Amino acid sequence: MTTALSTSLNLIQRASRRDQSAWVQMTQLYGPLVYSWGRQHGLQQTDAADLVQDVFRCLYQSIDRFDAGRPGVSFRSWLIGIAHNRLRDFFRQRQQQLVGQGGSTANAQMQEVCDPLVDADSVSTTRGLALRALALIETEFEESTWRAFYRTAVEGISPKAVSEELGISVAAVYKAKSRVLQRLRAELGTP
Repeated sequence: MTTALSTSLNLIQRASRRDQSAWVQMTQLYGPLVYSWGRQHGLQQTDAADLVQDVFRCLYQSIDRFDAGRPGVSFRSWLIGIAHNRLRDFFRQRQQQLVGQGGSTANAQMQEVCDPLVDADSVSTTRGLALRALALIETEFEESTWRAFYRTAVEGISPKAVSEELGISVAAVYKAKSRVLQRLRAELGTP
């Protein structure tokens, strides 16, 4: 699961059509990422939560402008760009409010935001997205299929050991893992 994952084109298209379930799914996948990014840049919990709302409001207003066919631009990098701009605006507003007190803390934080963005395709980001996507699709599978997948793909248990544990063939373990990974790829829009 360390390969770069991208958002499903289907999910983006559904969100563009203002499909409520697509927006719920998108906020479940990407809300924690935006929140975490805000906290990493010094926001308090409530300010980070406000950042998430602000970013998704902007995203809702501009998702039609996202061009999935543009080379080198992933949905996540576009989303992080929106978050980056909203966060910079937040620190500018704070700096204006703190000018009478010097404003050096807000200025330092704003300059920090202007540094290169956190790598949107980092292993931890990718893993977090994959785990949230897995939580969304888990109910689509029978328990034995899910356990075979989870034990092999996530916990790293050998297919032979999982087949003995679940009382199914090794081939069934591989098939279960393949089915769940195929569904995960579809959810996240990866080949």
